[in-house]
Amino acid sequence: MSFKRDPLALAVGVLLCAGISQVASAQETATPADEAATTLDSVRVTGSHIKGLQLSGVGPVTVIDAEAIQRSGATTIDTLLQRLPSSAGFSGNQTNAYWAENGYGTTQVNLRGLGINRTLVLLNGRRIVNGGTGANSSPDLNMIPVALIERVEVLKDGASAIYGADAVAGVVNIITKKNYEGAEVAVRYGQTFEQDGEDGAVDLVWGMRGERGSLIAGLNYSESGSVNMATRAPCGLGEVDGQLECVGSSTTIGGRALLADGSRVNFNQVLGGDGDFYEPYSAAKHNYNGNPSLNAVNPIKRVSFSLFGDTSLSDRARLFTELMYTNRQSDQLATPGGLGVYRAINIAADHPTNPTGQDLLLQRRRLEEAGTRKFFQETNTFRTVVGLDGLLGDNWDWSVALNWGRNTGVDGSTNVANLDRVDQTLDTSVCSNAPGAAIPCGDYLGYGDLSQAVLDYILFDTRDHGGNDQKSFTGNISGQLVELPAGWLGFASGIEVRKERGWRDPDPLTVLGIANTNQQDPIAGEYTAKEAFVEFNVPLLQDSAIAESLTLNTAVRYSDYDLFGNDTNYKVGLDWQIVPSLKVRANYATAFRIPNIPELFGGIAEGNLTTTDPCSGWSSLPADSVVFQNCQAYGVPAGYVQPGNTILTTAGGNPELEPEDAESVTVGAVWTPGFVEGLTLTVDYFDIRIDNAIQRIDGSTKLAICYDTPGLAHPFCGADNFTRNPITGEVDFLSSQPVNAANEWVTGVDIGGIYEFAWAGFQSSVSFDATYLDRYDVRPYPGAEIIEYAGKITGGRGSYTHWRAFTSFTMARDAWSGSYSLQYIGKADDINANPGDIGDHAPSVTYHNVQVKYAPPQASFDVAFGIDNLFDKKPPFIQSYTDANTDTMTYDLLGVRWYARFGYRW
Repeated sequence: MSFKRDPLALAVGVLLCAGISQVASAQETATPADEAATTLDSVRVTGSHIKGLQLSGVGPVTVIDAEAIQRSGATTIDTLLQRLPSSAGFSGNQTNAYWAENGYGTTQVNLRGLGINRTLVLLNGRRIVNGGTGANSSPDLNMIPVALIERVEVLKDGASAIYGADAVAGVVNIITKKNYEGAEVAVRYGQTFEQDGEDGAVDLVWGMRGERGSLIAGLNYSESGSVNMATRAPCGLGEVDGQLECVGSSTTIGGRALLADGSRVNFNQVLGGDGDFYEPYSAAKHNYNGNPSLNAVNPIKRVSFSLFGDTSLSDRARLFTELMYTNRQSDQLATPGGLGVYRAINIAADHPTNPTGQDLLLQRRRLEEAGTRKFFQETNTFRTVVGLDGLLGDNWDWSVALNWGRNTGVDGSTNVANLDRVDQTLDTSVCSNAPGAAIPCGDYLGYGDLSQAVLDYILFDTRDHGGNDQKSFTGNISGQLVELPAGWLGFASGIEVRKERGWRDPDPLTVLGIANTNQQDPIAGEYTAKEAFVEFNVPLLQDSAIAESLTLNTAVRYSDYDLFGNDTNYKVGLDWQIVPSLKVRANYATAFRIPNIPELFGGIAEGNLTTTDPCSGWSSLPADSVVFQNCQAYGVPAGYVQPGNTILTTAGGNPELEPEDAESVTVGAVWTPGFVEGLTLTVDYFDIRIDNAIQRIDGSTKLAICYDTPGLAHPFCGADNFTRNPITGEVDFLSSQPVNAANEWVTGVDIGGIYEFAWAGFQSSVSFDATYLDRYDVRPYPGAEIIEYAGKITGGRGSYTHWRAFTSFTMARDAWSGSYSLQYIGKADDINANPGDIGDHAPSVTYHNVQVKYAPPQASFDVAFGIDNLFDKKPPFIQSYTDANTDTMTYDLLGVRWYARFGYRW
């Protein structure tokens, strides 16, 4: 997208001046009686800057209140957000085990599956600094303590005209508690029925309020334990001769090598065995089971301190502030590192450690003698907001605020090999076998042959530093401009100036490519945004023959970015109350997203990513199949079998990226039938189209499309996408760097309902929220075939089932209350699997959760007990995933688990 210069800024300025002039006029005519009737606590609905107008037509909004949060038993807000049917695709979750834009241990939300960087997250209506270990693309939800949340409003509609860039899929606005008085301490603890995965939290909230202001403070500590992956999935599974068998990794503990005559051998794998023993390599016999060296759930600790306050400066103005600080410590267990992944190791025939008599290429050798690795992170995030707000006249309010957020992180890995030192231990001209030698000689051919001296010499711990910084100024004004025949014309306008900065400095040896880990370049970048908006709420009809009311909602936002120029986005919506029981709403909006700092300035990085090679076993396919013919034409050796489940993949940033453009349409209805008291039903159709989309196509998909295209005619078959080793046939280069080439199109329907009723003396309610994802089509570049994600589980983007739903049934009477909820995830097909393969599809799954609470009305305490995944539903086997043999971003790995909570107030 190219930003075009236009005169909108002048128009916005004129409108702002007009609004201020109108406010000044209203202020002059205000009377003491008018002032007494106003309040500073007017309502702002997520999706509009116009306060005081109950704009239920701004778009479909899901509200999760404090009671629902407590009923869930969740200690982090991401748990709740990821249960929403409108969530899909890839985002950080309970495993904390994925490198999500430089953010091990971070948690995010992904509305519509469009990506975590296309969902805008706000705190009390203002942006939050990105979080993680440096140069990140979205906020870390770990920083927001659940105990201080009053409610979460999720707007499932494009809202760039209201909030600016990134609000392509929607907005998550987290609202904290206000006017809290008293104190409360709450203790929560839980674990799985396997007696692991401990999860505990202690929350202290204190607040006071008086005639001139209020203050609320919170101190929060939470800690979760680990769950070893082998306890849930004893080994990595794959289909062999129509049966699921342990397949493991081809990075063996003895060492897998390619000899000069083209044969593959594997060296001794028995500790204390014959150090010169080798035999033909066999995947079934020699591959490594890494699951005991991995966690299904990794430990994480969080400490947060928060302070929110306000004080009246006059009857019509107040000062407010928000202070937040969070420290997060997390780590992930990892298998011992493997040599040969990032640098070739050639050992001559006459080398003293080589018993084969041939020159050899040591393709993979796992450093089992060194033990497991540990990835670790520690982040510190703080946020400060200071502002003023107040009233002008009868119908106007205003606010100005300064917002500064900063996140810094340190992360790294233990037991990483220095590849230069590995080379030195193989160079007999510089190494020595003498005790205490400065450079000891190493024998990498055979398990147990590496001495402790060699391990001490080659191994070190990496340490990386990074962070994110956000500074912004916002000023808003809203009110009623003029009274029209159908009601008051609502108006809001404002400006925002925001500077975003991100940086990441990997360990020097990682930058140089010496460390036996993903090579990374430093990241450093920043941009400045200057924006202004106007918004109108125009009543068109009131109490007419065709409508109880008809209201037009419009907004225009002008954005100027120092890196990209300027852009204009707008929104037009109608809110039609046909009769008291039926409302129809429709919105059309344009949106945009600028490339984030890691996408722009991310340099080049490499990593071993889970990838399916379609040429694995190609020679056993029918000779007339496209895959057979293409793999043969490409020169892949007959009988080739992919040696492992990962391929070294080039990723990183692209400084040539441009912003994305998007359009969204939502049309819906709200029905409250008079013949069923307490029932409300909603339905909303959504259609989101993104042009010039920034896209990373995962390696499995590139390879699958290439080899399924007759004559290898697809552009994905080009050497800029992947290459193969001419001898072994293995993929030795695969690229997934982002480009501005894609178009994305998402359509579907949201269905919701709530029924409140009395039954057997209980106040009861049933709520239902479901999303049907009709299509998610990606055209990776102009002229390409469309990749259909809807109804599919992908190799790197997560799951896009057609149906997702969440239903909750609650009951309350006197001191007792309880809830029963069901989370439904529909069936899906594996996009990378062949039909008929084991794991080519996943069946539908329903998780049952139950909680009971005792809170005597006159007492100062409450007790709650709950069980999640009540019937111990196991995750399905997914072929494209190897971590615990399933899609860990979608399905529950922990099994049945319990928790208890005790709260005391005074």
